[in-house]
Order: sequence, then structure tokens, then C-alpha cells
Amino acid sequence: MTIASEAPARPQQKHSYSSDDIKRMLPHRWPMLMIDRAYDVVPGVSGRGVKSVSVNEPFFAGHYPDHSIMPGVMIVEAMAQLVAVVYVAEIIEEAAAAQAAGEPEGGGDPSASVGYLGSISSMKFSRLVVPGDQLTLDAKLGQRLGGLRQVSVRASVGSELAAAGSLIVTTGRKA
Repeated sequence: MTIASEAPARPQQKHSYSSDDIKRMLPHRWPMLMIDRAYDVVPGVSGRGVKSVSVNEPFFAGHYPDHSIMPGVMIVEAMAQLVAVVYVAEIIEEAAAAQAAGEPEGGGDPSASVGYLGSISSMKFSRLVVPGDQLTLDAKLGQRLGGLRQVSVRASVGSELAAAGSLIVTTGRKA
């Protein structure tokens, strides 16, 4: 009896997205658009992103006025937005493949498919993030649970871990 070996998986193409691309992918706008760039994005699988932290961020006016610290919730929001980019990149790729196959165009605005943050688990903050830092964000999408998706996220400044944990996001929005 011969066992057929599986064909090696074709490497998935990685994509990069500028801030203008991200504005087309996400419904967020200033002051809530938290990521400046996304790269090494494997649609629907994983990605990396950058958040350059500036003293001009509106939250620094009150957190804390004498010792500027990026709020943990804003770090989590930046990670969640990277997750949305990875998710929307998959939708864009599927739409492009359908169009190339001659199928009729679908859905329209890809940012309309961005869902909500449903849960934050085991989030640990291990370094303060201050003006001048550049956050490197990592997201790895996990299993789907109906209309939900588990995600592992990390944020680092240089080689220092700033935050890491798990998120659950919805895979769509209700009107």
C-alpha cells in the first residue's frame, strides 16, 4: 500500500499596507485610527503593524499630564485594529480572486465588514509606552467560533514586550 503524500502548501503571499490603504480598510478615523502601517500581512492568518506614538496624541493631555503614558486600552485598540486589517485583507483577496474568475462583484466597501472587539483575555502589560516609542504590533488569527474569532496579539517597543494577550473579535457588524 502506498501512502500519497500531501502536496507542499504553497507559501502565502505577504502584503504591506500604508496609512492610506488602512483608511480604506477600516472605518476608524482620527483620533481613533491607531495604526500607521501594516506589513507581513498574510490575509486571514497573521500580520505585523506599526504605531508611532507621538506626544500630540489626544489622550496624553489627561493620561498623565506630568508623566505621559499611553493607556493600555489604546494599546489594545491598536492591536485590535491590526487584527481588522488582517481580516479585511482576506475579504479583499477573496473579492479579487472572484473578480479574476469572472464572478460578479460583491459587497462594496470592505471596511463595512470590520466587526467589534468582543473579549480581552490574559492581557499583560509589561512596559510603559511613552511619546517617541514605536510600537510593533503582532496578530495571529486563531480558530473561528461561529461569528467570533480568537486572536493572539503582542505589542513591543524594540526588543521589549509591552503587552500580550488574547482577543475575541466578531467577524461582522450588526446594523
